[in-house]
Amino acid sequence: MNAVEIKGLTKNFKEKQALCGLDMTVPEGAIYGFIGENGSGKSTTEKIICGLIHSSGGSVKIFGKPHTDIDVRSEMGVLIEAPGCYPNYSVWNNMMLQATNLSIKKAETEVVKMLKLVRMEGTASNKYKNCSLGMKQRIGIAMALLGNPKLLVLDEPINGLDADGMRIMREVLVDISKNGTTIIISSHILKELEKIATHYGIVKGGKMIKEMTADELESGCRTYTALKTKETSRAKSLLGCKYSRVEEDEAGYVRVYDDVTAEEIVTYLYENGILISEIGKDKISLEEYYIDIMEGR
Repeated sequence: MNAVEIKGLTKNFKEKQALCGLDMTVPEGAIYGFIGENGSGKSTTEKIICGLIHSSGGSVKIFGKPHTDIDVRSEMGVLIEAPGCYPNYSVWNNMMLQATNLSIKKAETEVVKMLKLVRMEGTASNKYKNCSLGMKQRIGIAMALLGNPKLLVLDEPINGLDADGMRIMREVLVDISKNGTTIIISSHILKELEKIATHYGIVKGGKMIKEMTADELESGCRTYTALKTKETSRAKSLLGCKYSRVEEDEAGYVRVYDDVTAEEIVTYLYENGILISEIGKDKISLEEYYIDIMEGR
Protein backbone atom coordinates (compact mmCIF):
# COMPACT_ATOMS: atom_id res chain seq x y z
CA MET A 1 0.00 0.00 0.00
CA ASN A 2 1.08 3.56 -0.67
CA ALA A 3 1.17 5.98 2.23
CA VAL A 4 0.07 8.91 0.05
CA GLU A 5 -1.61 8.97 -3.37
CA ILE A 6 -2.44 12.32 -4.97
CA LYS A 7 -4.22 12.68 -8.30
CA GLY A 8 -4.81 15.92 -10.22
CA LEU A 9 -4.40 18.19 -7.19
CA THR A 10 -5.18 21.86 -7.80
CA LYS A 11 -5.18 24.90 -5.54
CA ASN A 12 -6.12 28.47 -6.40
CA PHE A 13 -5.37 31.53 -4.29
CA LYS A 14 -7.59 34.21 -5.86
CA GLU A 15 -5.87 34.95 -9.21
CA LYS A 16 -2.89 32.64 -8.60
CA GLN A 17 -2.92 28.89 -9.30
CA ALA A 18 -0.45 27.33 -6.87
CA LEU A 19 -1.04 23.70 -7.91
CA CYS A 20 -1.87 22.67 -11.47
CA GLY A 21 -2.96 19.02 -11.52
CA LEU A 22 -0.18 17.63 -9.32
CA ASP A 23 0.21 13.84 -9.01
CA MET A 24 2.24 12.28 -6.21
CA THR A 25 2.89 8.77 -4.89
CA VAL A 26 4.67 8.08 -1.61
CA PRO A 27 5.26 4.38 -0.83
CA GLU A 28 4.70 3.21 2.73
CA GLY A 29 7.93 3.28 4.74
CA ALA A 30 9.67 5.74 2.42
CA ILE A 31 11.70 8.83 3.24
CA TYR A 32 10.32 10.97 0.42
CA GLY A 33 12.41 13.99 -0.55
CA PHE A 34 10.07 16.66 -1.90
CA ILE A 35 12.11 19.05 -4.04
CA GLY A 36 11.34 22.30 -5.84
CA GLU A 37 12.21 25.95 -6.01
CA ASN A 38 10.44 28.58 -3.90
CA GLY A 39 6.84 29.00 -5.03
CA SER A 40 6.73 25.63 -6.80
CA GLY A 41 3.91 24.29 -4.60
CA LYS A 42 5.72 22.13 -2.02
CA SER A 43 4.36 23.78 1.12
CA THR A 44 0.88 24.10 -0.39
CA THR A 45 0.85 20.37 -1.16
CA GLU A 46 2.02 19.48 2.35
CA LYS A 47 -0.58 21.74 3.95
CA ILE A 48 -3.34 20.09 1.90
CA ILE A 49 -2.10 16.62 2.88
CA CYS A 50 -2.19 17.68 6.53
CA GLY A 51 -5.62 19.31 6.27
CA LEU A 52 -4.34 22.80 7.08
CA ILE A 53 -5.84 24.19 3.85
CA HIS A 54 -8.42 22.87 1.37
CA SER A 55 -7.67 21.95 -2.23
CA SER A 56 -9.54 23.40 -5.21
CA GLY A 57 -9.69 20.05 -6.97
CA GLY A 58 -8.20 16.57 -7.24
CA SER A 59 -7.96 13.77 -4.69
CA VAL A 60 -5.66 12.96 -1.77
CA LYS A 61 -5.61 9.49 -0.22
CA ILE A 62 -3.59 8.47 2.81
CA PHE A 63 -3.15 4.74 3.40
CA GLY A 64 -5.97 4.16 0.92
CA LYS A 65 -8.49 6.48 2.60
CA PRO A 66 -9.51 10.11 1.90
CA HIS A 67 -7.18 12.48 3.73
CA THR A 68 -10.20 14.02 5.49
CA ASP A 69 -11.03 10.70 7.18
CA ILE A 70 -10.94 11.09 10.99
CA ASP A 71 -9.01 7.84 11.51
CA VAL A 72 -6.43 8.89 8.91
CA ARG A 73 -5.97 12.28 10.54
CA SER A 74 -4.99 10.57 13.80
CA GLU A 75 -2.19 8.70 12.01
CA MET A 76 -0.38 11.86 10.89
CA GLY A 77 2.32 13.98 12.52
CA VAL A 78 3.13 17.44 11.16
CA LEU A 79 5.87 20.05 11.44
CA ILE A 80 5.12 22.92 9.06
CA GLU A 81 7.34 26.00 9.44
CA ALA A 82 7.93 26.08 13.25
CA PRO A 83 6.62 24.10 16.26
CA GLY A 84 3.87 25.81 18.24
CA CYS A 85 5.56 26.02 21.64
CA TYR A 86 5.29 28.41 24.56
CA PRO A 87 8.68 30.18 24.81
CA ASN A 88 8.72 30.43 28.62
CA TYR A 89 7.67 26.82 29.15
CA SER A 90 10.27 24.09 29.47
CA VAL A 91 10.73 21.51 26.75
CA TRP A 92 9.11 18.96 29.08
CA ASN A 93 6.07 21.11 29.81
CA ASN A 94 5.53 21.88 26.12
CA MET A 95 5.68 18.18 25.31
CA MET A 96 3.32 17.26 28.15
CA LEU A 97 0.86 19.93 27.05
CA GLN A 98 0.79 18.48 23.54
CA ALA A 99 0.40 14.96 24.92
CA THR A 100 -2.57 16.17 26.98
CA ASN A 101 -4.11 17.80 23.88
CA LEU A 102 -3.85 14.45 22.11
CA SER A 103 -5.28 12.52 25.08
CA ILE A 104 -2.26 10.23 25.11
CA LYS A 105 -2.30 7.56 27.79
CA LYS A 106 0.88 7.20 29.87
CA ALA A 107 1.90 10.64 28.64
CA GLU A 108 5.09 10.86 30.70
CA THR A 109 6.39 7.56 29.34
CA GLU A 110 5.57 8.62 25.78
CA VAL A 111 7.25 12.03 26.17
CA VAL A 112 10.43 10.45 27.56
CA LYS A 113 10.46 8.04 24.61
CA MET A 114 10.07 10.78 22.01
CA LEU A 115 12.67 13.08 23.58
CA LYS A 116 15.13 10.20 23.64
CA LEU A 117 14.41 9.42 20.00
CA VAL A 118 15.30 12.99 18.92
CA ARG A 119 18.37 13.19 21.22
CA MET A 120 16.75 15.74 23.56
CA GLU A 121 16.38 13.71 26.77
CA GLY A 122 19.09 15.74 28.54
CA THR A 123 17.48 19.11 27.86
CA ALA A 124 13.91 18.52 29.03
CA SER A 125 14.20 21.17 31.74
CA ASN A 126 15.44 23.89 29.34
CA LYS A 127 13.09 26.71 28.51
CA TYR A 128 12.03 26.51 24.87
CA LYS A 129 13.18 30.07 24.16
CA ASN A 130 16.73 29.17 25.22
CA CYS A 131 17.02 26.26 22.80
CA SER A 132 19.06 26.50 19.60
CA LEU A 133 17.40 26.32 16.17
CA GLY A 134 18.44 22.69 15.77
CA MET A 135 17.04 21.81 19.20
CA LYS A 136 13.75 23.57 18.40
CA GLN A 137 13.42 21.64 15.15
CA ARG A 138 13.97 18.36 17.00
CA ILE A 139 11.44 19.38 19.65
CA GLY A 140 8.95 20.04 16.86
CA ILE A 141 9.57 16.58 15.42
CA ALA A 142 9.21 15.00 18.87
CA MET A 143 5.85 16.75 19.31
CA ALA A 144 4.75 15.60 15.85
CA LEU A 145 5.66 12.02 16.77
CA LEU A 146 3.51 11.92 19.90
CA GLY A 147 0.82 9.32 19.37
CA ASN A 148 3.07 7.22 17.08
CA PRO A 149 1.85 8.53 13.69
CA LYS A 150 2.32 6.36 10.62
CA LEU A 151 2.98 9.43 8.43
CA LEU A 152 5.25 12.36 9.30
CA VAL A 153 5.20 15.53 7.16
CA LEU A 154 8.13 17.94 7.58
CA ASP A 155 8.59 21.29 5.86
CA GLU A 156 12.25 22.40 5.70
CA PRO A 157 13.34 20.83 9.03
CA ILE A 158 17.10 21.05 8.30
CA ASN A 159 17.31 24.56 6.87
CA GLY A 160 19.43 26.90 8.99
CA LEU A 161 21.13 24.10 10.94
CA ASP A 162 24.90 23.86 11.39
CA ALA A 163 26.84 20.76 10.30
CA ASP A 164 26.40 18.97 13.63
CA GLY A 165 22.71 19.85 13.74
CA MET A 166 22.18 18.40 10.26
CA ARG A 167 24.05 15.23 11.21
CA ILE A 168 21.84 14.71 14.27
CA MET A 169 18.72 15.44 12.22
CA ARG A 170 19.76 12.84 9.63
CA GLU A 171 20.22 10.23 12.35
CA VAL A 172 16.85 11.10 13.90
CA LEU A 173 14.97 10.81 10.59
CA VAL A 174 16.60 7.48 9.72
CA ASP A 175 15.71 6.10 13.18
CA ILE A 176 12.10 7.28 12.77
CA SER A 177 11.91 5.57 9.38
CA LYS A 178 13.28 2.32 10.82
CA ASN A 179 10.44 2.39 13.33
CA GLY A 180 8.00 2.13 10.41
CA THR A 181 6.99 5.78 9.95
CA THR A 182 6.71 7.16 6.41
CA ILE A 183 8.34 10.59 6.09
CA ILE A 184 7.69 13.37 3.58
CA ILE A 185 10.40 15.99 3.87
CA SER A 186 10.90 19.13 1.81
CA SER A 187 14.30 20.80 1.78
CA HIS A 188 16.54 23.04 -0.30
CA ILE A 189 19.66 21.36 1.11
CA LEU A 190 19.84 18.59 -1.47
CA LYS A 191 23.25 17.27 -0.40
CA GLU A 192 21.79 16.38 2.99
CA LEU A 193 18.55 15.01 1.52
CA GLU A 194 20.53 12.74 -0.79
CA LYS A 195 22.07 11.00 2.25
CA ILE A 196 18.75 9.75 3.65
CA ALA A 197 15.97 9.82 1.03
CA THR A 198 14.70 6.58 -0.49
CA HIS A 199 12.37 8.33 -2.96
CA TYR A 200 12.17 11.75 -4.60
CA GLY A 201 9.55 13.99 -6.13
CA ILE A 202 10.56 17.07 -8.11
CA VAL A 203 7.88 19.73 -8.52
CA LYS A 204 7.92 22.82 -10.74
CA GLY A 205 5.21 25.39 -11.34
CA GLY A 206 2.65 23.44 -9.32
CA LYS A 207 3.19 20.19 -11.26
CA MET A 208 5.12 17.03 -10.49
CA ILE A 209 7.73 16.69 -13.22
CA LYS A 210 9.67 13.69 -11.91
CA GLU A 211 9.31 10.95 -9.31
CA MET A 212 11.99 8.33 -8.75
CA THR A 213 13.61 6.03 -6.21
CA ALA A 214 17.13 6.58 -4.89
CA ASP A 215 18.26 3.59 -6.98
CA GLU A 216 16.72 5.10 -10.12
CA LEU A 217 18.51 8.37 -9.36
CA GLU A 218 21.79 6.48 -8.99
CA SER A 219 21.38 4.62 -12.29
CA GLY A 220 19.97 7.64 -14.15
CA CYS A 221 22.59 10.20 -13.18
CA ARG A 222 24.98 11.05 -15.98
CA THR A 223 28.61 10.06 -15.62
CA TYR A 224 31.47 12.38 -16.47
CA THR A 225 35.25 12.40 -16.62
CA ALA A 226 36.83 14.86 -14.19
CA LEU A 227 40.43 16.01 -14.51
CA LYS A 228 42.82 18.30 -12.69
CA THR A 229 45.57 20.33 -14.35
CA LYS A 230 47.59 23.47 -13.69
CA GLU A 231 46.30 24.87 -17.02
CA THR A 232 42.58 24.70 -16.26
CA SER A 233 41.39 27.47 -18.59
CA ARG A 234 43.39 26.25 -21.57
CA ALA A 235 42.37 22.61 -21.00
CA LYS A 236 38.71 23.61 -20.76
CA SER A 237 38.97 25.64 -23.96
CA LEU A 238 40.65 22.84 -25.91
CA LEU A 239 38.27 20.17 -24.69
CA GLY A 240 35.31 22.47 -25.38
CA CYS A 241 36.30 22.56 -29.04
CA LYS A 242 36.35 18.78 -29.24
CA TYR A 243 33.46 17.68 -27.00
CA SER A 244 29.84 18.82 -26.69
CA ARG A 245 29.70 19.66 -22.96
CA VAL A 246 32.70 20.69 -20.89
CA GLU A 247 32.44 22.55 -17.56
CA GLU A 248 34.62 23.62 -14.63
CA ASP A 249 33.25 22.77 -11.17
CA GLU A 250 33.67 24.62 -7.88
CA ALA A 251 36.73 22.57 -6.92
CA GLY A 252 38.57 23.54 -10.11
CA TYR A 253 38.11 20.22 -11.91
CA VAL A 254 37.33 20.20 -15.62
CA ARG A 255 34.41 17.90 -16.41
CA VAL A 256 33.79 16.22 -19.76
CA TYR A 257 30.26 14.80 -20.01
CA ASP A 258 30.68 13.10 -23.39
CA ASP A 259 31.12 9.32 -23.64
CA VAL A 260 34.89 9.31 -23.85
CA THR A 261 37.69 7.36 -22.16
CA ALA A 262 40.22 8.91 -19.79
CA GLU A 263 43.00 7.70 -22.11
CA GLU A 264 41.59 9.68 -25.03
CA ILE A 265 41.47 12.89 -22.97
CA VAL A 266 44.97 12.38 -21.54
CA THR A 267 46.40 11.75 -25.01
CA TYR A 268 44.60 14.71 -26.57
CA LEU A 269 45.75 17.17 -23.92
CA TYR A 270 49.30 15.76 -23.87
CA GLU A 271 49.54 16.29 -27.63
CA ASN A 272 48.61 19.92 -26.96
CA GLY A 273 51.25 20.33 -24.26
CA ILE A 274 48.99 19.99 -21.19
CA LEU A 275 49.80 17.57 -18.37
CA ILE A 276 47.09 16.11 -16.09
CA SER A 277 47.66 15.51 -12.38
CA GLU A 278 44.35 13.72 -11.69
CA ILE A 279 41.64 12.09 -13.78
CA GLY A 280 38.70 9.78 -13.06
CA LYS A 281 35.04 8.95 -13.63
CA ASP A 282 32.19 10.14 -11.39
CA LYS A 283 28.42 10.77 -11.40
CA ILE A 284 26.50 14.00 -10.95
CA SER A 285 24.88 14.62 -7.55
CA LEU A 286 21.17 15.02 -6.75
CA GLU A 287 21.70 18.79 -6.75
CA GLU A 288 23.22 18.72 -10.24
CA TYR A 289 20.53 16.31 -11.46
CA TYR A 290 17.88 18.68 -10.13
CA ILE A 291 19.48 21.68 -11.88
CA ASP A 292 19.64 19.72 -15.15
CA ILE A 293 15.90 18.97 -14.91
CA MET A 294 15.03 22.55 -14.02
CA GLU A 295 17.02 23.75 -17.04
CA GLY A 296 15.52 21.13 -19.33
CA ARG A 297 18.72 19.18 -19.93
